[in-house]
Amino acid sequence: MNSIRSSTIYSAVPADWKVVPLRKLLRRVKKPVEVEANQLYREIGILSHGKGIFHKEERTGTSLGNKSVFWVEPDCFVVNIVFAWEQAIARTTSFEKGMIASHRFPMYKPKEGTLDLDFLVSFFNTLQGKHLLGLASPGGAGRNKTLGQQAFLDLSIPLPPFPEQCKITDILNTVNQAIALTEQRIEAAHQRKKGLMQRLLTGRVRFPEFEGKTWRKMKLQDLINIHYGKSPKGIQKVNGAFPVFGTGGIVGSTDQALCKQAAVIIGRKGTIDQPQLAEGPFWAIDTTFYGVPKANVDLPWVYYALSNTNLERYNEASGVPSLSRNTLYGIKLLVPEIEEQHRIAAILQACDGEIDLLIQKRDALQRQKKGLMQRLLTGRVRVSV
Repeated sequence: MNSIRSSTIYSAVPADWKVVPLRKLLRRVKKPVEVEANQLYREIGILSHGKGIFHKEERTGTSLGNKSVFWVEPDCFVVNIVFAWEQAIARTTSFEKGMIASHRFPMYKPKEGTLDLDFLVSFFNTLQGKHLLGLASPGGAGRNKTLGQQAFLDLSIPLPPFPEQCKITDILNTVNQAIALTEQRIEAAHQRKKGLMQRLLTGRVRFPEFEGKTWRKMKLQDLINIHYGKSPKGIQKVNGAFPVFGTGGIVGSTDQALCKQAAVIIGRKGTIDQPQLAEGPFWAIDTTFYGVPKANVDLPWVYYALSNTNLERYNEASGVPSLSRNTLYGIKLLVPEIEEQHRIAAILQACDGEIDLLIQKRDALQRQKKGLMQRLLTGRVRVSV
């Protein structure tokens, strides 16, 4: 069966690459934990889609019950056998030393000088690698598609010479580092914006030209007119000119507009704490409100002011969070004059512009990495060593 897989999948690999079964490249690492009742233990988990390892909360040995657990060893390939088909695979590192994993997270050590661990992880994050993990995970969807550990070791992968493996992983790791740095810059930009919102929208920091001008406490009903969203059922939603807003963001598009002017979108049921700004004609679904500004009100300022307000404190339901229009109308905001609203909104919009550019850069790097993986890990593009 494996030879059929290999001849079908790897017919175009370079002549100096080998197609090698994983059992010749990996050895299982399995060190059982002698659980002590009062000792604290931290388990690992693995996110799907190649997003790596996460660390669970500490638990006592007693709470682990009779579950079989094993010490995590650094620098191993580890897989969640329940979601392997969804690329729940990762590399253990020194950060996981002293942690534990259940029997559902088998670990494998690559044979030194034969297989580069990062190369293996990257390979299984390609479409080709996902296909192989699916082949070794028979059954139905979800928890019935469990990875067969013997079937996994029977899988064969295309393998370049070891120095070329290392060169490929160096290239991919360089892109990974650029992505990680951009993620850090995105987070820093979000924190800067958050700090500015807290200072500018409360009047703790003022622009010199507005010093001495009094802010007024006003109800939201004096700032915007709030309308109910409507179900988009029965309207064309594919490739329309206007976005369709739900509580969590844009959920589609339509060829009709419920509102033909800019408005702030507020969740009515479900996600009520994340206002959105619709900058042009749009449709809002029936789990939302949309608010259009009254005279002498800067709409972006209202959006930022509501974003800086803990709307969850106004929740009116014990189950699914919900807001009524009357409750929203009664929310009080500290409101500067229109010129100062413009200035505050302009500063925060500049912050959003910076964040958007960083997100675009990160997304471009991720696309670049995906393309490199598909070419380098299949031998379609070679690297000089």
